[in-house]
Amino acid sequence: MKLHELSPAPGSNVPVKRIGRGPASGQGKTAGKGHKGQKARAGRGMNPGFEGGQMPLQRRLPKRGFNNIFAKEIAIVNLSALEEAFENGAVIDTEALLSSGLVKKELDGIKVLGHGELTKKFTVKANAFSKSAKEKIEAAGGTAEVI
Repeated sequence: MKLHELSPAPGSNVPVKRIGRGPASGQGKTAGKGHKGQKARAGRGMNPGFEGGQMPLQRRLPKRGFNNIFAKEIAIVNLSALEEAFENGAVIDTEALLSSGLVKKELDGIKVLGHGELTKKFTVKANAFSKSAKEKIEAAGGTAEVI
């Protein structure tokens, strides 16, 4: 194969549609913009929510809900995840959870929840524990320390 024998794949090289270039193109005269009006003029059109001066939908609908900007964001971990990720007798703290990938970011603290069964003995150090998580950790012979 030589350079002069190369050609693009069929259908990959499509010519640009030149609008407003005579009747043969099918896009002549008004160039697909219709007759007059704001949308036919040159320059910027309207913003996506504009409704011709009528009150836009996003302003007609009521605001709902409340976003508390002062709320603490807490990362959660279940006992079932701890059971799979750590060996018996492990000390589980923030660094261990981050390095194992069970928690992506510490955020405002880490809370351990009691979903799943626990058979291994752990020393778990976290900011908060659910009642069931604390009971299951202590039942398995481990300790739950609040930091």
